[in-house]
Amino acid sequence: MAFASFDSKRGGAPVAEINMVPLIDVMLVLLVIFIVTAPLLTHAVKLDLPKVSSQANELKPEKVEFAIDAAGDRFWNGEVVTRAEAQARFAAEGQKPNQPEVHLRADQNVAYRLVAETLADASKAGLTKVGFVSEPERP
Repeated sequence: MAFASFDSKRGGAPVAEINMVPLIDVMLVLLVIFIVTAPLLTHAVKLDLPKVSSQANELKPEKVEFAIDAAGDRFWNGEVVTRAEAQARFAAEGQKPNQPEVHLRADQNVAYRLVAETLADASKAGLTKVGFVSEPERP
């Protein structure tokens, strides 16, 4: 450590030592800050929470198999229905909170008018999940 001296030759020379006192002061202040704030970060309220089972209650929607054969007959899950009966059943299914999926099977020789009427009836009833069922092409 350099002390002041009465030597005039060495008075203007730079000091090659680092003054450690300010660094120690800063470190002590930071240490005090961390000691004070550390208990505040780990403060928690002890709670005894209830334990319950949380399994998802998934209700799979029903499905309606709606078919139209080549003669133009309509089938609701295998039961022959008229267009008016199909409209009434679509309306009843559209009122349910968990609406079913409508799987529409139409013979390839059926008039498109019958398919379009069925789609319109389902849409008017509020059914939005309508799928077309087909067979894969065989090579």
